[in-house]
Amino acid sequence: MDINHCIDHLGLNRNTYRLTQSATPHEFISWDGPDAQPTQEELETAWTQIQTAYDNDYARKRSAEYPSIVDQLDKIYHDGINEWKKVIKATKDKYPKS
Repeated sequence: MDINHCIDHLGLNRNTYRLTQSATPHEFISWDGPDAQPTQEELETAWTQIQTAYDNDYARKRSAEYPSIVDQLDKIYHDGINEWKKVIKATKDKYPKS
């Protein structure tokens, strides 16, 4: 779990804090600011939400599978726009918008 990401996700980044530098899991050394320090349960819930959002990020998954722009242009040039659309549609179908 990345505590810094969890704090951002929880909207608590206006507070200042220090974490232990030992191997994970890190723990808070200090917490100063207007908000209460998040509990371990709140941090774990935030981390689960962050991971779920990452796993469901269709745009990230699509961009990893799309051919390079050079290959896409080559496909259009040699095979036409309709063949290119088939290649792109296959990736879009594999990772639909949520």
